Amino acid sequence: MLKKSDIHMRDPFVLPIAQQGKYYLYGTTDENCWVGPFVGFDVFESEDLENWAGPFAAFRPPEGFWADRNFWAPEVFRYQGKYFMFASFKAEGVCRGTQILVADDPKGPFLPHSDGPVTPRDWECLDGTFYVDQNQHPWMIFCHEWVQAVDGEIHAVRLSDDLQTAVGDPVLLFRASEAPWVQSRKRSFNGVEKDGYVTDGPFIYRASDGNLLMLWSSIGANGYTMGIAKSTTGSIVGPWLQIPKPIFEKDGGHGMIFKTFDNKLMITVHTPNKTPYERPMFLEVQEKDGTLELVKAGDRT
Repeated sequence: MLKKSDIHMRDPFVLPIAQQGKYYLYGTTDENCWVGPFVGFDVFESEDLENWAGPFAAFRPPEGFWADRNFWAPEVFRYQGKYFMFASFKAEGVCRGTQILVADDPKGPFLPHSDGPVTPRDWECLDGTFYVDQNQHPWMIFCHEWVQAVDGEIHAVRLSDDLQTAVGDPVLLFRASEAPWVQSRKRSFNGVEKDGYVTDGPFIYRASDGNLLMLWSSIGANGYTMGIAKSTTGSIVGPWLQIPKPIFEKDGGHGMIFKTFDNKLMITVHTPNKTPYERPMFLEVQEKDGTLELVKAGDRT
């Protein structure tokens, strides 16, 4: 068995399966996700969030798979009796995009479900996440990367009911620079140095008071940081209001929200944001004043 501190992982995602009494932990698990070798995605399983069995091979690219690098940020959701993985991939000369995979078991093996990426083929995109609205319509929320957009964007797009294709055009939700905590980073865009703004890792959460919240990450004053946006209408298309204070700003981010089997609300982050030192971390949070905040010792409500 492994401890969390033994697991090298970026972009941690936890799927609790109450019927099994197990948590499944997915993430970017290649040894070096930037330069390779590029292998696929592993999954770990636990009954207590502390002791983990694995790794188990959740996804390995089948012969002829279109992408050969940057296997990033898998997220797994149970939908219509199956398990769907949203993950980002790239190939030389091909824009990065989020493809949807499917399996009958949370440990996989996951196989391609959509015909390549469901993000726009001429956009550099990543970090697609899944959301079902109050009318039971499926959506994907994703990032249009700063490497192309300069001021990174977060979009939502309707999906077909079978999750195989996008339906209609993406809807712009907000740009990174709209959040007061986000800091710019110098980068060359088509040979011209500009101030760029990162968007990473959106995740949607419907709070018990009805508020629709989004975790997302960027660069803050202390490095990689995770903030919160709130839909002012309760709809996925917004408008979205940025909460001024980030929820995590200690060189970590790309989180999601899950409930433990004893009903504690948790967020995940990876920290620090430097390869090969990234490790998953789980932090208890609570809903308060229309948003989320970390639970400190002795102040749980």
